[in-house]
Amino acid sequence: MNSALPIPPTVSAMTVAVIVLAAGGSRRLGRPKQLVSWRGRPLLQGVVDAVAAWPADVRVVVLGSSAEEILDAVDFGDAIVAINEDWEEGIASSVRVGFDILGRDAAVERAFVALGDQPEIPPEVPHGLLEAAEWSDRPAIVPVYRYEGANPVLFDRRLWQRLMALEGDRGASDLLRAHPEWVEEVRFDHLPPRDVDIEADVADLGGDPKRPGTDPASNR
Repeated sequence: MNSALPIPPTVSAMTVAVIVLAAGGSRRLGRPKQLVSWRGRPLLQGVVDAVAAWPADVRVVVLGSSAEEILDAVDFGDAIVAINEDWEEGIASSVRVGFDILGRDAAVERAFVALGDQPEIPPEVPHGLLEAAEWSDRPAIVPVYRYEGANPVLFDRRLWQRLMALEGDRGASDLLRAHPEWVEEVRFDHLPPRDVDIEADVADLGGDPKRPGTDPASNR
């Protein structure tokens, strides 16, 4: 397969979007991580509020497991909320849903992909990634936190079809490792952002521990 990508268009006030992936079933945690109490509000609310301040024009939040409960608890503001009916497949299905929505708007040329359980992305990170995209001709701008690549990643539209071909419970990391020539790394002097998979992660993030009687049935 030819891995060559088209030359990017001249930068001129490109429309930028954010996709927040928040469809997972939180199997290891046993309750919806999106609704873990963080600073007195649902964890996903913290992420939605944070990305509202990013340098972006369009925001898409992809839900799946426990969607009705999350919709009742979180104020999404002007974000587009998409329901991923195939969320049990894994993260790739949510990536496809997000980029399918953005792909319908020809004005959107770049998109951040963020995770719904990482509310503490330093505010200078999305700005730094977007600045790097102004001079780099590479279609994936990746933050490196003290030598560790993480999220969010800024993707140029040239890669979206490749991302929409992903399958299973894998994001774009394998694709980017296979094509390092597509990647521009931007270094930041921060620890990698924490996410939530188990109760210890909730405690590390400053969230509330599991309450007695919590019913994990909706998170199978």
